[in-house]
Amino acid sequence: MPKMKTKRGAAKRFRVRPGGSIKRGQAFKRHILTKKTTKNKRQLRGSAEVMAVDIAHVRAMLPYA
Repeated sequence: MPKMKTKRGAAKRFRVRPGGSIKRGQAFKRHILTKKTTKNKRQLRGSAEVMAVDIAHVRAMLPYA
């Protein structure tokens, strides 16, 4: 059997934490920021956790993580 390939786009977007949860970046902070409120932009800072329903999909894309 050949080795399984990692989806490279997913590898750049997700990191698996030591406890097993998966970290992701926040969306909606790249452009068209003038119409977004300061509060909204502030709350989009930092990283977030992948929801439980999506973890199986992300793990399938990252077989060695």
